[in-house]
Amino acid sequence: MNWLQTLALICHMLFAIGIVGLVLLQRGKGADAGAGFGAGASGTVFGARGSASFLTRATAVLATLFFITSLTLAYFGGKPTTGRSVTDTIPAVTVPAITPADAAKESEPRQPDLPATAPAEGAPK
Repeated sequence: MNWLQTLALICHMLFAIGIVGLVLLQRGKGADAGAGFGAGASGTVFGARGSASFLTRATAVLATLFFITSLTLAYFGGKPTTGRSVTDTIPAVTVPAITPADAAKESEPRQPDLPATAPAEGAPK
């Protein structure tokens, strides 16, 4: 992973966390009904419309940046790697080919191998 891909991944994660935070801070459309009963006074910190326009624009900007980093990471993920693979370090194993004659020998029952030592003296031959 090169440094540019790492930077894009870190920014992508920060944008995702920022979007989640901004969405959780926003009030729903049904919260305006409570303003008629005196609950709307807390929304005047950001002006007459409250924080809705600021948070909406910030969410749109973060969503756009998130989309751009998604495309960037997809581009980096599709490029072939220039490094060596782990499987390149494994030695190749050659398997001998089986000829029809060898296959016929394998179908015959095998005899047990002879013992490696000479028979003891006095043993029947």
